[in-house]
Amino acid sequence: MATVPSVSYSITVRLEVPAGGKAVSLLTHAVESAGGVVTALDVTNAGHEKLRIDVTCAARDTDHAQAIVDQLEAVEGVVIHKVSDRTFLMHLGGKIEMVSKVPLRNRDELSMAYTPGVARVSMAIARNKEDARRLTIKRNTVAVVTDGSAVLGLGNIGPEAALPVMEGKAALFKRFAGIDAWPICLDTQDVDEIVRTVQVIAPGFGGINLEDIGAPRCFEIERRLRELLDIPVFHDDQHGTAICVLAALTNALRVVNKDLETVKITMAGAGAAGTAVLRLLLAAGARNIVVCDYLGAVHQGRDDLDDSLRWIAEHTNEEGYAGDLRGAVKDADVFVGVSAPGILTGDDIATMAKDPVVFALANPEPEVSPDDAREHAAVVATGRSDFPNQINNVLAFPGVFRGLLDAQAGGVTDDMLLAAAGALAAVVTPEELGPNYIIPSVFHPDVATAVAAAVRESAGGRARGFTEA
Repeated sequence: MATVPSVSYSITVRLEVPAGGKAVSLLTHAVESAGGVVTALDVTNAGHEKLRIDVTCAARDTDHAQAIVDQLEAVEGVVIHKVSDRTFLMHLGGKIEMVSKVPLRNRDELSMAYTPGVARVSMAIARNKEDARRLTIKRNTVAVVTDGSAVLGLGNIGPEAALPVMEGKAALFKRFAGIDAWPICLDTQDVDEIVRTVQVIAPGFGGINLEDIGAPRCFEIERRLRELLDIPVFHDDQHGTAICVLAALTNALRVVNKDLETVKITMAGAGAAGTAVLRLLLAAGARNIVVCDYLGAVHQGRDDLDDSLRWIAEHTNEEGYAGDLRGAVKDADVFVGVSAPGILTGDDIATMAKDPVVFALANPEPEVSPDDAREHAAVVATGRSDFPNQINNVLAFPGVFRGLLDAQAGGVTDDMLLAAAGALAAVVTPEELGPNYIIPSVFHPDVATAVAAAVRESAGGRARGFTEA
């Protein structure tokens, strides 16, 4: 839940008020007295007796939006005509579309774009399948694949409910990297069916972006698809998050003058994102890491370890700490949370080492209140847009895929992920670096191009397969 009014809960109220008197100023006062923020006020129709006005305002949540409407309706002389949720309006009819890149104005152009001329292009590809990258959309197209089992923080809501999120992902690909992405929402959560479906549609795409697929199935799906396909398979919830965390942590440690190789890191979350973050931190040189899940620290003495947790236990927690998260945080230099809201307090952060770094990335409510964490931490980052240092995957995946597609890469390697993180961190100049600016804005013009260039150079145009950390 938002703690302050947010554009995510922005509404436009169409109403009528008497033309004379203080009606307009009373509207603004009504919204503000209800705790809302007026962002626009437009007179859409004016008469001698009545004014029709659209009042646009931001609320904290849907209940707060209704309270604002009730407050407006209570103003003397106000008649409410219509209330529109601006977020829903943006989604009406979907957010993306297919458009033709070539004109089809006459018979000549039609005969080249389609039959009979297109047959020549098809036969050229039949003789050499690699020409599909040069002569079709394959060179610039990504499939955004989900089964709807782990959508945002909403859980297992199904493929139809996941579609607006996947549309948004496709829009981000286009906006930040010029990539044509398409949502593929699968009505199955069977691993074999998902793998087979992606395998048979893969010829039409230059890359596969797995999205919002629950753990541990996502690990097997990604592993099997990497083995089957000759195009990159990238699970953004895992690797996109890992890239952004490593980039931000690189800069945060510069702020506090500490080294990744020597700091003590405590992590909360051993799912898809947590495991990927851990793997990339280890690949980057981190050595002292303790990972906690909802049962406490992951260690080799636990008798409930599946394959993923067993790997974590074998590669972390050398001292065999077996306590809870609060104990693991004590004396730690870094906390990275990709788990659940409200599991730590400001008092817990106070037990950390001098100048601690806190990444509380659970959304929308972080593992610890950012305001409470700031009382004790030198650097705080969250996944939210209303605090400094937002860790957002859009900083990574557009540039990563731009580089992969440009290099015609056949897979994703650890070196590419590390290169992407390094390039993202370097976008923040030494002059800009500080406790409240360790990661650039998603709208920074250099982000996607820098990440793409680093991935492209690392790929070398010949990337094949994925090297496990």
